Amino acid sequence: MVFTALPLKGAFQIEPEVKMDDRGQFYRFYCKREFAEVGIDKEWLHLNHSHTNNAGTIRGMHYQLPPFAETKLLRCINGKVYDVIIDLRHNSATYLQWLGTELSAENKKMLYIPEGFAHGFQTLTDHCELIYHHSAYYTPGAEGGIRFNDPAININWPLPVTQISDRDISHSLLDDKFRGIKI
Repeated sequence: MVFTALPLKGAFQIEPEVKMDDRGQFYRFYCKREFAEVGIDKEWLHLNHSHTNNAGTIRGMHYQLPPFAETKLLRCINGKVYDVIIDLRHNSATYLQWLGTELSAENKKMLYIPEGFAHGFQTLTDHCELIYHHSAYYTPGAEGGIRFNDPAININWPLPVTQISDRDISHSLLDDKFRGIKI
């Protein structure tokens, strides 16, 4: 696997090394040893799979607060998404900065998201599926969210929004009381 450090410290784009022959292809999704070589030693506690029907749909921007903060590793296995992370770590040099990257079944890229980040995505095609590894169990009382169109973040989504959940559209806008997440 090829790990590329992203401008938001602790986040990585990961590209598999694909082995191909006349039968098809094979590549590794995860190897504890290879992840440890770049300083990632999280244990994956559960695995989720999402399916989103329509292009233009936004899911996010979600996070969990300590002590239930989670690290995520995700990959798009069908379709194409614009995946976005926001650094919410209180004392980070990139606090409130965001980064977007295209993940698709075709490019096979994965995204490693450390604790203290909000995460979401917009589908660029119909019928998108993502696989997520999580390092912490989902804890309803520890969840948080940032509105997808919060002017304090100013994410440039590639498509007009076609669908978003009531929960995601109702996240409060950031104000001067928001101090980030202490990890």
